[in-house]
Amino acid sequence: MNQLSSTPVGTPWAARRGLGGFVLLLAASLLLGLNAWGPLESSEARYAEIGREMLSSHDWLHPRLLGIEHFHKPPLTYWLTAAGLALAGPTALGVRLLPVLAVLAQVLLVYGLGKLLFSGDQTRARTAAIIYGTLPVVLVSALNVTTDVYLATLELAATYGILRHYLHGRWWGLYLFWGALGLAFLTKGPVGLVLPLMAVAGHYFRRGQARRPFTRHHALGIALFAVVGLSWYLLLMRENPAFLRYFVVGHTLDRFAKAEAFGRAKPWWFYLVLAPATSLPWAALLVVQAIRTGWAALPQLWRNVLVFWVLVPLLFFSLSQSKLLLYVLPIFPGVALLTAYYLHQLPEAAARRWYRGFLALWVLLLLALAILPAVAELLHLALTPSVAILPAAGLLGLALSVWRSRKLPSALRLLPAAAVFTATLVLAAKPVFQQNEAKFHGTRPVAELLQAHGLGSRPVLVYNELLPSLAFAQGRVPISLYAGNHNLRRETQFERDSRWRHTNLSAIDMPQARLDSLLRLRPVLLVRDEAAVGENWLGQHFSHHLDLPPWRVYYDW
Repeated sequence: MNQLSSTPVGTPWAARRGLGGFVLLLAASLLLGLNAWGPLESSEARYAEIGREMLSSHDWLHPRLLGIEHFHKPPLTYWLTAAGLALAGPTALGVRLLPVLAVLAQVLLVYGLGKLLFSGDQTRARTAAIIYGTLPVVLVSALNVTTDVYLATLELAATYGILRHYLHGRWWGLYLFWGALGLAFLTKGPVGLVLPLMAVAGHYFRRGQARRPFTRHHALGIALFAVVGLSWYLLLMRENPAFLRYFVVGHTLDRFAKAEAFGRAKPWWFYLVLAPATSLPWAALLVVQAIRTGWAALPQLWRNVLVFWVLVPLLFFSLSQSKLLLYVLPIFPGVALLTAYYLHQLPEAAARRWYRGFLALWVLLLLALAILPAVAELLHLALTPSVAILPAAGLLGLALSVWRSRKLPSALRLLPAAAVFTATLVLAAKPVFQQNEAKFHGTRPVAELLQAHGLGSRPVLVYNELLPSLAFAQGRVPISLYAGNHNLRRETQFERDSRWRHTNLSAIDMPQARLDSLLRLRPVLLVRDEAAVGENWLGQHFSHHLDLPPWRVYYDW
């Protein structure tokens, strides 16, 4: 088979230049317009508001959501969100800035891992990095703030560190491994150990690798992990010993074993369908070529990457009862590396067919985006005709990439085309979110509506909804009225006083005196959906209303 990395275009300088250009293009497409829409419910808004409250209170040990301590996750994501807000202000840009930088770091780490696994071949390493940076699931993680984007970055850093130590004897790699593991543990607990430990297993399994002796560097590395990864847990356990059971049982074991624990139950095959679907079209190439090549022809190194980096973690997360798409983000570096391996094994004729197929798919998708404003009403979206400009420009960019890369092997021609399509897709998606923010569960338009009608300074009563996005948009905590929504049944066992009750009330059998005291504050009442509007007895106490579907705002002058 043709080894494309042996062609003249595969020089280290060309590979580094191509990767640098891609990273700059990806950074520009992700960062431009990052503040065009506010944080969306529920996960992104939750992390945004906890970071805002943490920055406001300067309490870095006790994350709070709408004034109530919230220990569902360790604090690193909240710290980083607060840091982004400190850098860029209390805006969506501040919330999303560091996740974007984390994804860019992931691309560079995949490149570093590619150099290690491809024995220094920078062209193949670059291919893996560009594939990774153009996976749809990776782009979703960059624009949707969760713990998973930071966890994936730290797991990749730990994996890179330990492999540099194993392959090149670099002691700093050992410290990077243990330090990144500690930070991963401070991000999401024990699950942060999965990919690095699988990479260690893959390095040794049936490969005859010599084991390195235990040294003082190992001992210091373990100590580094303990100090970094366990300090926050130990401080909270010192305050309240019940925290150990709360986190180990309630937020680790129960998440894995109990489908009803957090309302995230999905069927066992959820990731088996969604993981390939969110890594198309590269997943198609990987699956087809893996089947055609067969297990016997696959070198042991790449067998181990397939098994330990992809299949075992995929099985582990599939067995968990709690499932969200980004939980499996750590498997995609392995997917990108394997896809790069198979792509560079292709003969030119086969690579040309894949190139033409990918190009046809990207052209069709950009055409669909270009006509989206014409069919927006059918999709219940509000889009201006200008939304079609970016996809049209992307089609021209694709044509230019086809022309400029015409002398390259087909496998390498895929990369600039993928970069152009990805940048266009990211930029074109942002006006869609901006113009339909309320439909995508954002409440910044509600806050702007209140401000425009002179209601921005009034207390807000939120009927039967948990809305951290509104708290973030207004910079203050609203009063949540419980009427049966389980999301408002907050965990208050760690509260040290009753101040949280001031902003968390029950609308069920509310005493008249309490209702009268609320109405004297001249509040506005926010209600979601027509059914809630019709059933909501509180609305009768207000003489005016404004509608911003799916929201209705009641108020008095």
